[in-house]
Amino acid sequence: MKPRFEPHCLPCLIGSLPLTDYREAARLVWAHTPEIPLWVQLPKVPAEGITRQFAAGMPGLTEAAGRAMIDTTAAGFEEAVVGFYEEALAVEGGAAGLDGSRFAMTPEAAAGFFELLRQAAVRTPPPLALKGQIIGPVTFGTSLCDAGGKAIFYEPQLRDALVRLLSLRARWQVRRLAALGRPVLLFIDDPAITGFGSSIYIGLGRDEIIQSLGALVEAIHQEGGLAGVHICANADWTLILDSAADILSFDAYAFFDQFVIYRDPIRRFVRRGGTIAWGLVPTLSPEDLARAQGEDLHAQWMEKSAQVAGLGIDREELKALSLITPACGMGSLSETLALKALALTRELSDRIRSE
Repeated sequence: MKPRFEPHCLPCLIGSLPLTDYREAARLVWAHTPEIPLWVQLPKVPAEGITRQFAAGMPGLTEAAGRAMIDTTAAGFEEAVVGFYEEALAVEGGAAGLDGSRFAMTPEAAAGFFELLRQAAVRTPPPLALKGQIIGPVTFGTSLCDAGGKAIFYEPQLRDALVRLLSLRARWQVRRLAALGRPVLLFIDDPAITGFGSSIYIGLGRDEIIQSLGALVEAIHQEGGLAGVHICANADWTLILDSAADILSFDAYAFFDQFVIYRDPIRRFVRRGGTIAWGLVPTLSPEDLARAQGEDLHAQWMEKSAQVAGLGIDREELKALSLITPACGMGSLSETLALKALALTRELSDRIRSE
């Protein structure tokens, strides 16, 4: 049975910073969120595009016009699929290890992950928990296409392969982080879920989303991790609230009004011990971030948390089951604004915790 996770409004980050120096990025993480540090993604480094960073190992993976794709027409593709499944089944069945498999991440693809491992191993006092992240199956499967331009999420065999790839990669992350002896939070970053029910992704089915997302959550749980789902826009929140996910991470600055209407699902989620990660620092709007002040964000927290408590949730329990985060990653911001967002996240958490 998983232990109940109560972060009591500690600050936590979403993933990316607008830097190219991994040690400097890690220094900023430890300076602002030492209780729950994460490994930093640096999208200014070409290998760390959100899809490319996690795509290694997919059968048929190639590159055309500077973009990753799956070439199902290439010679040897069927053999590559068979090899993929043979390796996946061997790992899932315990006949082969995750380390050294195609499902392990490399320093070339995720240098920030290995920097976190190095620093967390010698940190005194140790952190409360460690955070990792992985691209979600819907975002991965709708951004990676075949040679004809069709998103691979819509092709059942390729969707199954990408779900297995991401699930085993998630297990590898959790296993490596858990070896440091701290609880592990692994966030599934899946903003493309916002396309469900709209004309953005025609044919994006609810069942396929639930099944693919559920497989990643189950994989994280298999290794003893806590599974979060991060979506930085409006969505059908029942897809997360009614799932087995432990943490829901959302843009509470811009989309709170659309979130709070899910009264019964929110109430059930919190009552079963689910954590809400409140993205109250507006990193998706440089203009709003430039104007933002800690006092104003704290006033927002007071008003919005009161609305959620008004659904029939004890306010102290809600505070215990909350994290304070930026609305999204900061990789697209200027360094000046990213530093401000880091400072505001810490300040807001401290203000709430001192109430």
